[in-house]
Amino acid sequence: MDSTEAKIREKLKDKKRIVLKVGSSTLTHRGTGDINLYVIEKLVRLISDLMGEGKEVVLVSSGAIAAGRRTLNYDERPDSLPVKQAMAAVGQARLMMVYQRIFAEYSRPVAQILLTKNVVLSDESLENVRNTFKELIDLKVVPIVNENDTISTAEISFSENDRLAALVATIIGADLVILLSDIDGLYTDDPSVNPEARFIPFVPKITDELLKMGKKTSKSGVGTGGMRSKIDSARIAGDAGADMIIMNGSDVSKVQDVLSGEEIGTLFAAHKHEDFDLLHFIRHEYD
Repeated sequence: MDSTEAKIREKLKDKKRIVLKVGSSTLTHRGTGDINLYVIEKLVRLISDLMGEGKEVVLVSSGAIAAGRRTLNYDERPDSLPVKQAMAAVGQARLMMVYQRIFAEYSRPVAQILLTKNVVLSDESLENVRNTFKELIDLKVVPIVNENDTISTAEISFSENDRLAALVATIIGADLVILLSDIDGLYTDDPSVNPEARFIPFVPKITDELLKMGKKTSKSGVGTGGMRSKIDSARIAGDAGADMIIMNGSDVSKVQDVLSGEEIGTLFAAHKHEDFDLLHFIRHEYD
């Protein structure tokens, strides 16, 4: 670990407001696609402990379509948009029920926030979203955020929850984003097909070369985000002043190790741009 990375990782313990994103592949059983209650229970315990330490945590959770798919006995992810939206409607209700029940065991109230791009396309609506987050955080409520897949179309979609997590971090002024994924972090190539792929523990700056390195596919059958979406997320979060970490979500308890300064996952250093404008980005640069 070089000195710059070591200094940034050492300061992770002082992060106050954290956006934690968990993907469908982490929340579901690999064999059946059903909700992994064991993982969710550990995730809830982690968040409750972090809040007990005085930190503020917003959870961006995928899994609605996956949960609905299993509930409706679909073996594979559908291609039809209306079917996906129906699954999301069923699955989001089931997912929130699970979260609410387990968080209640730790006396933590939760709130559901479903977003689409058009909700934050004006100063007024963006401010309303920001105020809602502020009040929930002040009330010690855990906001659980997902894209509103029930009504989302290509025109109003955030594309992946990786990007949504970074945008939420920008909206609420978070200082850290953690993406829990099915991979250990960033590699020079896909390690599942290239044994020579090299792990990259620290990214001080996002370059054009790094953007080209990202893959637009996900190796799991339940998620939608690939490495390109994660790098894009790091660019958004970094411009807004937040560090970002990609790490394997197979053991969510390791988030505590990350916050203790251990070299786990890939750390993207913040590179705050004072002229970064969220509305301008959403309107003109989101692709």
